[in-house]
Amino acid sequence: MVYQAAEDRYEKLPYRRVADSGLIVPAVSFGLWRNLGDTKPLENSRKVILKAFDEGIFSFDNAFNYGPNNGTAEETFGQVYKSDLKPYRNELVITTKAGYHMWPGPMGEFSGRKTLINALDTSLQKMNLDYVDIFYAHRFDPNTNLEETALALDTLVRQGKALYVGVSNYTAEQTQAIAEIFKELKTPFIGNQVSYNMLNQEQKNSGLLDILDQHHAGLFAYGPLAEGLLTDRYLNGVPEDFPIHKTNGFLFENGRDALAAKLRALNELAQGRQQTLSQMSLAWLLQDKRVASVVIGTSSVDHLMDNLEFTKNLDFSADELAQIDQIINQ
Repeated sequence: MVYQAAEDRYEKLPYRRVADSGLIVPAVSFGLWRNLGDTKPLENSRKVILKAFDEGIFSFDNAFNYGPNNGTAEETFGQVYKSDLKPYRNELVITTKAGYHMWPGPMGEFSGRKTLINALDTSLQKMNLDYVDIFYAHRFDPNTNLEETALALDTLVRQGKALYVGVSNYTAEQTQAIAEIFKELKTPFIGNQVSYNMLNQEQKNSGLLDILDQHHAGLFAYGPLAEGLLTDRYLNGVPEDFPIHKTNGFLFENGRDALAAKLRALNELAQGRQQTLSQMSLAWLLQDKRVASVVIGTSSVDHLMDNLEFTKNLDFSADELAQIDQIINQ
């Protein structure tokens, strides 16, 4: 059966302009990461991706190394795009990244000119695309001068293979440095995709949000639920083998019991808002207009729909925000 997108898809979610640029994205982006790849049936992946689009998510985020096995997430998206989403290309914001291990040998990672250009060429083939809307340098390269990385990204824009460029996992200082180069080159720099959540507010405290705003760019928040900590699953304790992302490792510094106590306090506040903890956590990210979009991932339609409920209550009182800060910082 030929797929036809829901006619009311743009009536379901808020969407946001990235700073004062011309790029508009949904408040929620769909990240493929390890959720939809070679270990999931294609039909299930197709169902989740198309449901996301029907619900107003028109931004899809990928990376060369997403999988689980490298490249298979892009291949999965490429198959769904070719069979169902191609007629809607003008509506879609499709992004990908390169920089983590991609292929054998020393040129298969980081952000040298050859690596970035070869990576995007390969990603476009896998996704059946002529261009991506945003191409990110996936991580800071300590061994390659920043100008080479910036010039490589600029070249890809001038070749028509990317409309905007961005960085991912760059610190505030690294972002400032490359943004200044982009400014000189007049490269359309659009943002930094970084780990950011209610428990981990480093991006706000470091000044990154201010730097991005000054450069007409935005923050795209991945890991908004801290690998699931900001759900109701760990209110009574966090297991010793919990697979925490390296960016959130510091959350255990005061012990797992202290973290669980914070989660219970946050959950109680969420209940007062008639939200789950995860829904309040997602809403909290969007109360800052400098956050362009929250990247979520799932392999389940039910889980997708449950998370999207948060967009029905995005407002916070000053007292609620103060209570959240007090809980986080205690």
